[in-house]
Amino acid sequence: MKKDYSYREKKVMTMKTVTEMTGLSERQVRYYETQKLIFPARTSSRTRRYSFSDIETLMDIAEKIEDGVRTRELRKDLF
Repeated sequence: MKKDYSYREKKVMTMKTVTEMTGLSERQVRYYETQKLIFPARTSSRTRRYSFSDIETLMDIAEKIEDGVRTRELRKDLF
């Protein structure tokens, strides 16, 4: 039986949920967006929406930043 992992890509979580799950501040999450490390969807009212995949990426980013990796280097690694 083939597993469907499409739920991981559905952008349904709010910023509040993301900050609670990752331990990052809203400012950090927005910064990683401006650095082109994550790409949240936007609703018609411009609210950001994130997926489980985005949360995993944010957690990876936070861990690497803590280890001293710069965002510029992260962007090269991600893309």
